[in-house]
Amino acid sequence: MTPFGAKMRDLREKKGVTQKEMAHALKVSGAYLSALEHGNRGRPGPGLIHQICEYFELIWDDAEELKTLAESSHPRIVVDTAGLSPTATKLANLLARSIHELDDNTIQWIMDEIEAQLKGGGSRGPSH
Repeated sequence: MTPFGAKMRDLREKKGVTQKEMAHALKVSGAYLSALEHGNRGRPGPGLIHQICEYFELIWDDAEELKTLAESSHPRIVVDTAGLSPTATKLANLLARSIHELDDNTIQWIMDEIEAQLKGGGSRGPSH
């Protein structure tokens, strides 16, 4: 399941509607909506995201959160390491090969470390 799918399911359950009811209201198939929730389809386009925001009456920060989650919810991402170091390629391959073996706490730790490095405040990473 993607972060977008989890959020959409949570919103749908809070509203007390089924996938079928929501799909009918959005004029998409129930199978497509199910695939979005379970991460078996790529992220939805901006038009559908807008429809979903309207369906749940999301505005401002809540609508922006849903858009951000959709952007980061592509279930089959490709990492292009062409032109990067051999170490970067090794990392991308290691992650692709082993992510299914990592628990959520380890994944969160990895994400936190990368985000900290990108912000310039990594705890253990190399200095630049």
